Amino acid sequence: MPQKCVRLPYSFPKCPHKNYPCGTGSARCLPVGPRIRSTSPLCFGPWRSVIIQETSQGLSHIPLQDALFREREIYCIGEITREYVHALVMQLRWLQHDSPSAEITLYIDSPGGEVGSGLALYDVMQAIQCPIRTVCANAASMAAILFAAGSQREILPHARIMIHDPLIAGGLGGSALQIDSIAQDLMKTRAITAEILARHTGHTIAEVYAKTATDTYFDATEAVAWGLADRIVTTL
Repeated sequence: MPQKCVRLPYSFPKCPHKNYPCGTGSARCLPVGPRIRSTSPLCFGPWRSVIIQETSQGLSHIPLQDALFREREIYCIGEITREYVHALVMQLRWLQHDSPSAEITLYIDSPGGEVGSGLALYDVMQAIQCPIRTVCANAASMAAILFAAGSQREILPHARIMIHDPLIAGGLGGSALQIDSIAQDLMKTRAITAEILARHTGHTIAEVYAKTATDTYFDATEAVAWGLADRIVTTL
């Protein structure tokens, strides 16, 4: 099938594909059609786009996410799981190794997920030397905590943030002692997440608890006013 191209809003080297519909070779060529199956643990899902580059050895297929990774951009998209956090931690560790003082940009569009895994990612974000700029498309629950922890926190105009107390996943069963133990552990987690939000927003623990007692939503303006974000951005 004929190749179709779209211009990408990133600064890649000049595309030499004179025969592609992009014509002048002033932008990278992104084929539209059957996508290449990826086995990388860093991809968003089973499929991802590729950039076609002509080299002296022939055509080179560069996964789009790999090209963005070279620009020190990583993504938290979808549910936060142990496997996803493992991949993000590896990316953060490599970027620190590559350049300890250079900024990393973490884009977030997530409904939250596993609190334990999210806290592990938070700890790594705080531990590495690189400043981490966070950009919010939407962030709820654990994802909101990760967004608030950025060194620079930028939110898109129509993004929303939701914070609440930790929840018990699935059905709750067992003996009275088991249920009591689960409840105590949940309260410890509640205290941890509230302390993190208080630290990064400038609010007191009591003020955080008042917001997280129920699902509390913030639009972009409200998020900046409450200290969850630093500024609203219209360009990236």
